[in-house]
Amino acid sequence: MQMNDYFKYKKRIVVKIGSSSLQHPQTGNTNYFKIEKLVRELCDIHNRGIDVCLVSSGAIAVGRKALGLMERPSDPAVKQACAAVGQARLMMTYQKLFAEYNQTAAQVLMTKNTMFNPVSRQNAHNTFDQLFRLGTIPVVNENDTVSIYEMQFGDNDTLSALVASLFQADLLIMLSDIDGLYTDNPRENPDAKLVEVVNKLDEHFDRMAKDTTGSDVGTGGMATKLTAARIATASGTDMIIANGSDVGILHEIMDGEFRGTLFKAQKNAEFDIQKFLEEY
Repeated sequence: MQMNDYFKYKKRIVVKIGSSSLQHPQTGNTNYFKIEKLVRELCDIHNRGIDVCLVSSGAIAVGRKALGLMERPSDPAVKQACAAVGQARLMMTYQKLFAEYNQTAAQVLMTKNTMFNPVSRQNAHNTFDQLFRLGTIPVVNENDTVSIYEMQFGDNDTLSALVASLFQADLLIMLSDIDGLYTDNPRENPDAKLVEVVNKLDEHFDRMAKDTTGSDVGTGGMATKLTAARIATASGTDMIIANGSDVGILHEIMDGEFRGTLFKAQKNAEFDIQKFLEEY
């Protein structure tokens, strides 16, 4: 896909990366090389004069490995315990790597109530505004340690769109384990074709989405990504789904030449995030 200068002049960007993209598939251990490259890419975007925010999954996966649990736990309390251990480890890694590029990372943990309650939502908006003014790179995750609901957000797919909506981001980049939205499941149908641009979401695209994922680490399928696309585009934010196997795709996106699916913003003045959350 060639977009020339379409993304070059974006002012505020959210990058979301899923759990399965941060671990070695053979062992489930953290892929430090990949995280380091991700941080370098984010710092380079920031150095272009663009506000950038990272929505990062992986706290439960990191915590379960640290605690010696071989499989993803099903007990909510065990998940919360894993998140408590894993979130600290993830932020320690991010802080260290961002510091190597002379950047300051800030941790923001959110729940559904953060967005549902108008006062909390405004407070969160003000916090993000100040973090950007101070030149930091916020790292956002769901507050899995205190809220069971957040584990149902869909591997942070929905959360990343809510974050983008919260501070009126120009672009949401969702790094996944797939190139984008296909006409059918490409793992099962070799004739499935990549949809490069979606100008308007409708039921036609709903039928393309199959809520499947190729990993026991992540929880987000294409259906949750389309939900995120609805939130983002209705809020006036472009959204891209691209393959995060090589996070170097971020600078390819900024340069306007990449493989993926672009959902073009269609701001809806009547879109009510609180009403959406009540129905979700």
